[in-house]
Amino acid sequence: MRAPHVTDLRGVDVAVYGIPFDTATSYRSGPRFGPEAIRSASALIRPYHPVHDVNVVDALSIVDYGDLPVSPGDTERTYGQVEEALSPIVDAGVFPAALGGDHSITLAELRAVARKHGPVALLQLDAHADTWESYFGQRYFHGTTFKRAAEEKLLDPSASVQAGMRGSVYAADDLQGARDLGFTVLTSDELRALTPQQYAELVREKVGERPVFFSFDIDFLDPAFAPGTGTPEIAGFSSAEAVGYLRALRGINLVGCDVVEVSPSYDGPGQQTALAAANVMWELLALRALA
Repeated sequence: MRAPHVTDLRGVDVAVYGIPFDTATSYRSGPRFGPEAIRSASALIRPYHPVHDVNVVDALSIVDYGDLPVSPGDTERTYGQVEEALSPIVDAGVFPAALGGDHSITLAELRAVARKHGPVALLQLDAHADTWESYFGQRYFHGTTFKRAAEEKLLDPSASVQAGMRGSVYAADDLQGARDLGFTVLTSDELRALTPQQYAELVREKVGERPVFFSFDIDFLDPAFAPGTGTPEIAGFSSAEAVGYLRALRGINLVGCDVVEVSPSYDGPGQQTALAAANVMWELLALRALA
């Protein structure tokens, strides 16, 4: 959206920043290049949201805070760097909006957000629940993020909704593990059976007035709409369906968000994955503008 690169947070409502990290990917690497691809794809986005009847840029002072420091090859050190870099944003009451990066980065974001807001409600649109105990023997990986977050009490699973899960898994109880942690889990078939309004009603019933962190994994979308990602799963959602679910959430108490797993080297010639990610972020900022 051509937001200015600013690190002075005075008078700022929203800081959009990149976390160019992909050490914790399990299949195709490349999301470290996601932030720049999403920024480039956002150049065409205009400020007025006709459905919500809000000029996002007038309602919010939005800056591009740049990329946070990371250490390729060292996930836990990167977590520390991200938490430290996010502290001044969160402490200043500025809304943090991240461009990923693989999904492991969300754990560090949640640590920073939870220090201010306490355990948050998680809304997650994703092809995978990311609640495995470990992946390749590692506890901190993009497939373990939300189990660690639940263990660290950064979020309240009973108030959280994960939706869009699909594809092959390792065992019959893989998704049950997420439910056992307390998450409400909707498979892709279960989500498709709901209208956007019904999905939003379910979310509001679970979330209530709690602060919400929204995490959008671009592999929620079908590879036909978002080929540029590391773990694509067929039979996913269209960009139009995703926008419908997001717009129905008007009124939630959104305190942070991210869009993750954009891997530009696998994108199409029109960069449709990055374009979808940029527009998802715009939809999330529109929800914030309505708060």
